[in-house]
Amino acid sequence: MSGAGNTAAQAGIGFGSALAIAISWSVHKSIFWAIVQGFFGWFYVIYYAFTRPGGLAG
Repeated sequence: MSGAGNTAAQAGIGFGSALAIAISWSVHKSIFWAIVQGFFGWFYVIYYAFTRPGGLAG
């Protein structure tokens, strides 16, 4: 495992959280919401995918 990936895993930053933060920032432009939705991680990513036009729900 690479050093960068190992360090991120030790810091508790998962891919789901990082993706949730990126999506949240692109939608809200708010650090507060990015932190909150990053905490929920994959739950927010799945919610976003189902609630957006053209997302998983069609």
